[in-house]
Amino acid sequence: MEAFLSFFEAMPLWQKLVWIVACMSINLVVEGVRPLFQGGFRSWKHTRTNLTFLATTMAVNSAFGAASVGVFAWAATNEVGLLHLCAAPTWVELIVAIVVFDLIAQYAVHWCLHNVKPLWRLHMVHHSDTHVDVTTGTRHHPLDFVVRECFALAAVLVAGAPLAFYLFYRILTIFFTYLVHANVELPERVDRAISWVFVSPNMHKFHHHHEAPWTDRNYGNMLSVWDRIFGTFTYGNLADIRYGLDVADDSRSDELGYQMGLPFRREVKSSAS
Repeated sequence: MEAFLSFFEAMPLWQKLVWIVACMSINLVVEGVRPLFQGGFRSWKHTRTNLTFLATTMAVNSAFGAASVGVFAWAATNEVGLLHLCAAPTWVELIVAIVVFDLIAQYAVHWCLHNVKPLWRLHMVHHSDTHVDVTTGTRHHPLDFVVRECFALAAVLVAGAPLAFYLFYRILTIFFTYLVHANVELPERVDRAISWVFVSPNMHKFHHHHEAPWTDRNYGNMLSVWDRIFGTFTYGNLADIRYGLDVADDSRSDELGYQMGLPFRREVKSSAS
């Protein structure tokens, strides 16, 4: 276990990039073989816009990477966090850390991005995609991702986990992020079974429906249990899903300049009401 975790702690940037490319590429292939929806998902304009947001996401992540090292060092020196309260086997501590990270750095921040109006305006960019596919996974406004990274640092302090735990968790989130956004058709029975513990592709598609209340359900990224515990879980008929936002111009979903400025456009309301 120690050697396993040391591998992630020492993982160079190029290996992380390979992991991102591999996860995206595999899902792109599966999308082509077994797509959930047809039409518009493979356009170059759509892909280019989402990959540009991926580039800004990686830039923000790199900037916060240096800050996270300092936070980990401070937390370890001062024994801050849950894992410093009692000793346990490494595998138990790893599970506890993953649970804490997922609750705070994924579910809690996602809930805030939907329910705090200034944050929702930033998050609207992610939901304005009218053709949700694997590239949508990292379609986040740069300021949206800054908010996410701040919550991630808070999760580090609450968990008190070593850097290796956190890096392993980030690798897991990359896998799930691309999986749940992929335009892939799974048998409903299989998808529902997955959704009892983990966020499944179909489960997350309902979150991308263009209007409330579906938009404000299924906040989880990896573990679906949070949505079940806090009453935000939903599952329905995939045929009812329509992607995009009912308050934005769907015809400009793939227009990069429009999307970058979307949170600040006065003509775009934060809700349909």
